Amino acid sequence: MLPLLGFATIVVLLAAILSKRMAPLVALIVVPIAASLLGGFGWQTCEFVIGGLRSMAPVVGMFVFAILYFGTVTDAGMLDPIIDRILRMVGTKPTRIVMGTTLLALLIHLDGSGAVCFLVTIPAMLPLYDRLKMDRRVLAAAVSMAAGVNFLPWTGPTIRASASLHLPVSSLFNPLIPVQVVGLVFVFGIAYLLGRREEKRLGFAWADNSGPMPERKLTREESEIRRPRNFWFNVVFTLCVLGTLVVVGDKIPPAIVFMVGLCIVLLVNYPNVEMQRKRVDAHARAALMMAGVLLAAGVFTGVLQGSGMLKAMALSTVNLVPQEMSSHIPFTLGLLAMPMSMLFDPDSFYFGVLPVVAEVAGQLGVPAVQVGQAALLGQMTTGFPVSPLTPATFLVIGLCGIDLADHQKFTFPLLFGTSIVMTVAAVVLGVFPL
Repeated sequence: MLPLLGFATIVVLLAAILSKRMAPLVALIVVPIAASLLGGFGWQTCEFVIGGLRSMAPVVGMFVFAILYFGTVTDAGMLDPIIDRILRMVGTKPTRIVMGTTLLALLIHLDGSGAVCFLVTIPAMLPLYDRLKMDRRVLAAAVSMAAGVNFLPWTGPTIRASASLHLPVSSLFNPLIPVQVVGLVFVFGIAYLLGRREEKRLGFAWADNSGPMPERKLTREESEIRRPRNFWFNVVFTLCVLGTLVVVGDKIPPAIVFMVGLCIVLLVNYPNVEMQRKRVDAHARAALMMAGVLLAAGVFTGVLQGSGMLKAMALSTVNLVPQEMSSHIPFTLGLLAMPMSMLFDPDSFYFGVLPVVAEVAGQLGVPAVQVGQAALLGQMTTGFPVSPLTPATFLVIGLCGIDLADHQKFTFPLLFGTSIVMTVAAVVLGVFPL
């Protein structure tokens, strides 16, 4: 009875989210509570919910303050000189332009927002692509690869994996740093090849360094909140924050690191109380929307775990997986994770599918952390810029002025290849077994 109830809960949740009959926040709260009540758990449901919310608090804290931190230093202009320098360096040589586009998108995606990455990078580079008659699909592919491979501790997939598996973000992310480096090398290699292909298609007459360089103009509102005199402070301090997360993230909770960091950058860049309030308000909507989904996910995982549904589902499934195949679960999931982005949106996968896979793997002796890491190598990381289930995909094609089918046909193999390379690298580097 319990396994059946658990599977029914997952199916209803996926159906409600994928059919868009309920917002993820609503479905993650209503569906599990209704399932718990139908299962006869009565007032115990409250204990399950509170337990799930309690376990989610550190993750929510990290996400909210990370968004506020990176939003503040970006408002202060930390990335402006870097962006302008990249635009000056690329010239009019297609190889440099594509690689510069990739680097720019990689840096802009530091705040973990795909939308911000695309909104800044594509308008800055599109005039240059058009002037040289370069393929706009190359621009879409370059920004998609950079954003896809740049999963960070405060990005949505990592946060969701940490929340659904109840694992520290550092235990998921830190072992994947060398794997991510391999992925970045591969992405820049592909960017170079795309640039070379454009040079051959256009002819070298287009690849001289003549013509005006692309310019990026700030609005009046953006100029008023820039703090160029604090550039080096913001850069060095941000590197210290990131270094603290990587080096001692297991001792100092990331939420505390970003809380303290936000207070310091606000005091340094915006000593006026009213300005501090406006900077927090400017980014509060994005932070609170995701925080709400994460807390709702705490309700879902709390009910499934507290009621025993999750364990019951795993025990009923474990006999279907041959024991000799158990060690291959992370590798197989890593290979399938990117294409699965076309079928599952991030909330339904990370909160509905991943916990069941991890529990099954755990019954077979495979650590849940390896399952979470495998999912991060493709599911809504490299997969999100081409998935029809994410608004970011339509933002890319809208800004580039290309069709969805053309974008997917051109970019999907590149992103899938990146995911495969990182999965193989994870095996070679010993992150998880073959």
